Amino acid sequence: MQLFYNSEIKNGDSNFFFDKEESKHIVKVLRKKESDKIFITNGLGYLFESEIMLASEKKCEVKITKETFQKPDSFYTHIAVAPTKMNDRLEWFLEKATEIGIHEITPIICDHSERKVYKIDRAEKIIQAAMKQSLHYYLPKINEPISLSQFVKSNIDGQKFIAHCEETDKKSFQKEITKNKKVTILIGPEGDFSTKEINLAIANQFIPVTLGNTRLRTETAALVACHTIALLNE
Repeated sequence: MQLFYNSEIKNGDSNFFFDKEESKHIVKVLRKKESDKIFITNGLGYLFESEIMLASEKKCEVKITKETFQKPDSFYTHIAVAPTKMNDRLEWFLEKATEIGIHEITPIICDHSERKVYKIDRAEKIIQAAMKQSLHYYLPKINEPISLSQFVKSNIDGQKFIAHCEETDKKSFQKEITKNKKVTILIGPEGDFSTKEINLAIANQFIPVTLGNTRLRTETAALVACHTIALLNE
């Protein structure tokens, strides 16, 4: 099944028109024609089965023939991760985490961050493509970058963790997380969190944890955390 994403389609719609760019892709690139089936999600849990009524490169029209809704997960994974120096490494994480089933990502700017600015436009496209490829019906949310100090002081519910590399007392992340809960975990930059940042997070009820016995790169640590939560909730 090839899945299309469009945030404009709503439950209850009987017909839908794609914009010019998407219409051209459907008709000219994919060579779809009238009567062909198309599957669409709006990223909010809905799957729309449709049939092409007008195969126009300018305005492709489909008729909705079936609508199904997938209940949201009983758990929620929020990874707050420092953008990596090389963009492609963070983009790899975004793609793979979306395939696994992440719910929310927040880029955090830290004391040791080598990348202090991060634009989410391209990240949104990568997440959308990964959602379609892996046949998910919920689009993960990616937030605008925020400083770590602002983030830890914000109103965050559920379980809260910080993974860092300092040789201090840390708990096992795998053993601390609880099934069917919202989990937020902080993943630091290549140079790790500063001691000041770790203490600030702990002061705001973030539990220091380890993800294993080896030192992981930023994007690897973020993906391990995401996968650990997903496995627990299978």
